[in-house]
Amino acid sequence: MSRVKEAVEVAVPVHTAYNQWTQFQEFPKFMEGVEEVTQLDDTHNHWTTKIGGVRREFDTEIVDQLADERIAWRTVGGDTKQMGMVRFQSLDDRHTRVEIVMEVETSGAVEKAADALGMVDRRVKGDMKRFKEYIEEHGGETGSWRGRVTPG
Repeated sequence: MSRVKEAVEVAVPVHTAYNQWTQFQEFPKFMEGVEEVTQLDDTHNHWTTKIGGVRREFDTEIVDQLADERIAWRTVGGDTKQMGMVRFQSLDDRHTRVEIVMEVETSGAVEKAADALGMVDRRVKGDMKRFKEYIEEHGGETGSWRGRVTPG
């Protein structure tokens, strides 16, 4: 598994950054290769991605979620294996540090070669940069979900 870690500072309050991140259906607007995310219930999402001409569909399960602090997930089903966590840290009333840590298992020769060349890392860094641009441009969240998901 490859481990990717990236952080950005966004010029919005922590609740705004967190609330926007809970709007999974908006991910295609700033995540390259993500075509669609459908929220199935409070803890499950169905993803459709197309990266390097390879289309994948898979489900994720949120395993830990605490408002304004973190969201952790893992894949369930499908041929994509990943897990990760995004953390939110208030820097002051108008600035938030958003950090993502992901572990991704690539499959197939093309994906493994792309990972070896650092493409997974670059994609996540680009997605975080685009999230910063997206949330700062909008100045506010498009919705929110403030429920609690506890591990186990």
